[in-house]
Amino acid sequence: MLDLNADLGEGFGVWRLGDDEGLLDVITSANVACGFHAGDPSTMRRVCAAAAARGVVIGAQVGYRDLAGFGRRRMDIDPEDLAADVLYQLGALDACARAAGTGVRYVKPHGALYNTAAEDPEQAAAIASAIAAYDRSLPLLALPGSAMADAAHAAGLPFVPEAFADRAYLPSGRLVPRGVAGALIEDPYDVVARAAAFALHQCVTTTDGSVLPIDARSLCVHGDTPGAVYLAGEIRRTLVDAGVTLAPFTS
Repeated sequence: MLDLNADLGEGFGVWRLGDDEGLLDVITSANVACGFHAGDPSTMRRVCAAAAARGVVIGAQVGYRDLAGFGRRRMDIDPEDLAADVLYQLGALDACARAAGTGVRYVKPHGALYNTAAEDPEQAAAIASAIAAYDRSLPLLALPGSAMADAAHAAGLPFVPEAFADRAYLPSGRLVPRGVAGALIEDPYDVVARAAAFALHQCVTTTDGSVLPIDARSLCVHGDTPGAVYLAGEIRRTLVDAGVTLAPFTS
């Protein structure tokens, strides 16, 4: 059994990014932007309503307060301020989800916050503390073996490890930084093949050619990746044909 997640609601105002409606017909969990790195109240309500109508589980994709940089610039932020920002975003999206008859069921950091908190124990602990203050039953979705995994366990939160079908991996198990050539896997065949390797063999081939074991319960396809809906659809078809059950990791 495997969850298939994607980033949604990443437009702002009249600007739109990605095909939210198309992805919602394919994925099982939606990481919805909460207004800091992308998104706005109207977008949040619209995506939550559309997800609820399809039975797709909603997660809060919390990020740095960085609309101009799409949350992909690392920020040196006081842990207390970061915890407050995460709590604010979580509460805002949960209100939109509740208005749609459901609620936020997990939390996943976005972009630079995701990568920084994978290595930085203080930022990881700030994220976990905010989630625990809001609802200790909410899982944290992040890289296995990361500082976020440690922080979740320390805070008494459920932790769900995830993998990325369309991102390159370093031998350490971390993602290749976005600014580095080859960080995003764009060949559809490669993306689908990597998804199958995660689902069927719990492994990924890293940048140096080594095979890294990864035990993931959720697989991510980025909503802003070119052809994201097609890629997600091909991944879903391939995994289902291989006997993999696609279902949310939380209800």
